[in-house]
Amino acid sequence: MNESIIRPAAAADLDAITEIYADAVRNGTASYELEPPTRAEMGARFETLVVGGFPYVVAEESGTVLGYAYAGPFRPRPAYRFIVENSVYVAPHAKGRGLGRLLLERLIAEAAKLGFRQMIAVIGDGHPGSASVKLHERMGFRHSGRLEGSGYKHGRWLDTTFMQLSMNGGASTAPDPDSLPERKFRAGSVKAG
Repeated sequence: MNESIIRPAAAADLDAITEIYADAVRNGTASYELEPPTRAEMGARFETLVVGGFPYVVAEESGTVLGYAYAGPFRPRPAYRFIVENSVYVAPHAKGRGLGRLLLERLIAEAAKLGFRQMIAVIGDGHPGSASVKLHERMGFRHSGRLEGSGYKHGRWLDTTFMQLSMNGGASTAPDPDSLPERKFRAGSVKAG
């Protein structure tokens, strides 16, 4: 078995990322999108996250991207700036090999380094036995809510599970003024003023 490398994603990875996500949209219930986004749309999403300084990583073996993960803004309102929402996707033929765990471990580490305080997982079709729920539980996420019947896909109603991981002291300490979210907020306040 080849060794998996987790590394920062690059624009050259977007064809593989688009293909992995397209399969998840077409055949899965984790994403509530009904039609796979185009390569151009995936490129625009990637660029927005990377330019914003958010972590975006891929799992690679022998030069082939087998999965990806990123953290992005949870909500656009400024008081949410210390919270990121994660996404983790693995190619169908690479599932069950621990790549999701490796991707999520790296994503958590990168988000913590940037000074974020909470990571949220919004899990489509988040029933208790789902692979994503189990992965997040193993990584220390706690259940923080469920929306029943919040999505309809593949002929059935789906619940959405919210899970949360505290990082960098969570809500127990004041924000770090040198963290990425605080620096971006101050920079935006200066521009707006």
